[in-house]
Order: sequence, then C-alpha cells, then structure tokens
Amino acid sequence: MIMIMPQQPDRPAPRPGLAEDLRISIARLSRRLRSVSASEGSAGARPGDGRLTLSQHAALAAVERHRTMTPRELSDHEKVQPPSMTRVIAALEDQGLLERSPHPTDGRQAVLRVTPRGVELLREERRRREAWLATRLRELTPEERAILRRAAPILDKLSKS
Repeated sequence: MIMIMPQQPDRPAPRPGLAEDLRISIARLSRRLRSVSASEGSAGARPGDGRLTLSQHAALAAVERHRTMTPRELSDHEKVQPPSMTRVIAALEDQGLLERSPHPTDGRQAVLRVTPRGVELLREERRRREAWLATRLRELTPEERAILRRAAPILDKLSKS
C-alpha cells in the first residue's frame, strides 16, 4: 500500500527556483558589499598597501569576534590549512593589524589579538558597507523595506544552519 502524505498546511513547498534565485541574489549582493570597501582589494593585495585580501579580512574579523585565538583555532575556524593561515597571519602582522603574544599556559602556542589599528580598519569597512547598503535601501519602497525587515531574521537562520 502506498501512502501519500499530505503537505503540511503551515509549510508549503518552496516555489521552484527559489534556492537558485536566493543563491544568485545573495552572491551578487555579497560581491557588491565586498567591492564597496576601499581597503579590501583583490587577491593581489600586498602588505602595506592598505588593502586586505578576502582571506585576510575574514581572519582579522574572526579574531576580532573571538577576542583572541590561537593560529590553530583560527585555521580551523576559517577551514584552511595551517601553512596557508600562517601566511595570512604574517601579512596581517606586517600591516600592524594583528599581534601575537605568548600563550598564558602553553609555551608552544601563541595568542592572536587584533590591534587598535585593525579594529579601526574593520570598523571603517563596516561603516562604508552599511552606508552603501542604507543608501540602496532608501531607493526601495516602504513595502519592499518591510519585506526585507521580515526576511532578515530568516536569512540569518539560514546562514547558521
């Protein structure tokens, strides 16, 4: 006997193409937000030129969020191999954005912290991106902004799953 389960009335099936539409839109918006920051450059960014690669920015922001991290914790968090993270950390140290200090209980390890200069750089990049986005949001209708306000927690939920 074949049983056909009725669709739950509170959870209708997503319309066809929703996953693709969201993927494309979110990727485009993410690329656009990344391009807004003058200090974040392409993969060709060099130490001291005032720009960060995407990997450097992600690592710096992760250390800031966690307050301190060991290089291994940072490598695991960013899901990159330790030798690659070593290069990222060195570039951030060379730019004065990240500092290393001895681990309080394990002399074989170091602890990473974002410097005041690094905190300021991250703050400025966030300010630029949010200003750009606020300007774009003002171009929308009140109804469109209301939809986005309701969608924001849902997108956040998806990002954490």
